[in-house]
Order: sequence, then C-alpha cells, then structure tokens
Amino acid sequence: MTGGIVRVTGSGLGCTDWPMCTGETLAPTAEMGVHGAIEFGNRLLTGALCAVVGWVIITARLQEKPMPAVLRGGWAQFWIVVLNAIVGGVTVWMRLSPYIVAAHFLAATLLLTAAVYTWHAAYADAGAGADGATGATGAADRAGGESDESSQGGAGGRPGVPAPLAPRPAARIRSLSAALVAVTALLVVVGTLATGSGPHAGDSSDVARMPFNWTAVTVVHGVLAGAVLVLAGVLLSALPRDGFGAARRKAAALLAVLLGQGVVGLVQSLTALPSLVVMLHLLGSALVWTGVLQVHFTVKRASFGHSGPLSGAPLPRARGAATHA
Repeated sequence: MTGGIVRVTGSGLGCTDWPMCTGETLAPTAEMGVHGAIEFGNRLLTGALCAVVGWVIITARLQEKPMPAVLRGGWAQFWIVVLNAIVGGVTVWMRLSPYIVAAHFLAATLLLTAAVYTWHAAYADAGAGADGATGATGAADRAGGESDESSQGGAGGRPGVPAPLAPRPAARIRSLSAALVAVTALLVVVGTLATGSGPHAGDSSDVARMPFNWTAVTVVHGVLAGAVLVLAGVLLSALPRDGFGAARRKAAALLAVLLGQGVVGLVQSLTALPSLVVMLHLLGSALVWTGVLQVHFTVKRASFGHSGPLSGAPLPRARGAATHA
C-alpha cells in the first residue's frame, strides 16, 4: 500500500539514489520535501518487515513440535523482502522504468503469497478436526456420530472429521481451485500492464510508459476479472457443505471482495483514474489475491480429508516460552 502511495503521489524519485536517499545522505533532506519523506518512509518498512519475518523464523525454531513448513515460509518471506528491496533500488536507478515498477509490484505480491502460505502452515496442526460437518450435521450429531463416521470411512473414525471425497469430485474441486489461482495470477500481471500504460508513472517528470493501448489492456483486464468471478462462483457451488464449511465461507467472502473490486475498477476507469480510487483498487487487488490463496489452501486441505484451520486455535507452545507463536 505504501508503494502505491509513492506512485500515485509522484514520489517515486523522492529519493534520487539507492541505497542512500541522495549521493551524500541516507535520509531525505528538508529540500526534498514531502516526496522525499514518502519515499523514505516506504523504504523504512523494509526493516520492519525483516523484523517481523525474523520473529516468525525464531518462533518456528522454538516450537516443541517441529514446524518445517512455517520455517520454510518464514525464510521465503525474508529472501523475498531482500529481493524486493533490490528491485526497488533498481527501479530508482532505472528512473522508474514501468517494467521494473511492474516487477516491484509482482515481487510484493510474491511476498503476500509466502505470508498466506506461512499462515496456513502455522495453523495446519492446530486446525485438525476443526472444520467438521456443517449444515445438517451439527455439534450434537458429531458428538454421537463416531460409529457412523467410521462406517463412512472417515479420517480414522475421529468425530467431526468428514470422510474424504470420492476421487472424481475431489479432483474437480482441486482443478477449479488451481484454475482460480492461475487466472487470478494472470489478472494481476495484466493489471501491471494497465498500470504501466496509464498516467500514474510515479513521478511528475516525463517518465516513459509501456507502449500498449491502455483501453485495450483495460478491456482484457476486465475480461479476466469476469473469468475469476465466474470461477469463484463455480467453485463455491461445487464445494459440498459437509467438511468444506471453511472453504465455502472463504469462497463467499472472495466473491464479495471480487464484486467490490470490480465496482472500484469500473469507477476508476470511467473517472480518469483519480488517485484515491486507484489506491482503493490497489488495496482490493491485495485482498483478492489473499482471498484466492486462502480459498485454494483451504480447499486443498479439506479435499484430502483434513479440516481447515480453526480460527483462534492456539498454536503449539514454544520451548521455554510463556506465549504462543
């Protein structure tokens, strides 16, 4: 979000060099004004991100029960933060080349991907048996339905854990989920082309833009957004109520976010891209990508006969620590 503020306020070259803000100073000078402060503030967030990611890595190492997936996710986030810092520096060196700016945004999206993966990995064990059956199978049914669960081939006869889907429906659901991720990723990439062809270059100076027809790219972007909306709706309708309660809730929330994002995108296209609406659209893109990943990981887990993570469930206790991860 702060990167988007840098772009729409024309502060991309608020600091004229990297890693120093100027050739002689690390921080902006008073002469650089608000643009220098905005750009430098965005750079400072790299340190904050490294601190949070470091906390995740250390906490994962301290767990009584090993959490290798969380550790991998934490390290992935760390190196992606480093990568994006370097790409940001190259962006300044290349005087806001729209292609490098697009790569900068995609690297931030990659960081968001690693963060969602780490979140799901952290709650995977804590959420065992949390989703359970929904709808007609209530809490009382789960309490007394162990024998019936076993007869259906449930996960070891554990109460509240639904039987895995038949191979064909499960494969269809996983295919729809994977297609949703793929088309949304393409939507994000095409969105960077629309941005690179549009008026918000990141600086008030004459910055070169991508040589694409903005209207044509925007139309393609809109068609892909419609495809994502359809895929999300089809996936929601394909998800059974039994054992996929968390996935259905997340898919429904994703549909709501997609509709809101579509409205914002339409408004910004028809109103000459005002900065505030562009920022809302940027926030919406992060929410859409996060929602798609949430749905995908939850569906993947549930389709193999595992329940989704339990909201608010405590994680394994750290060795010698009084707090949870």
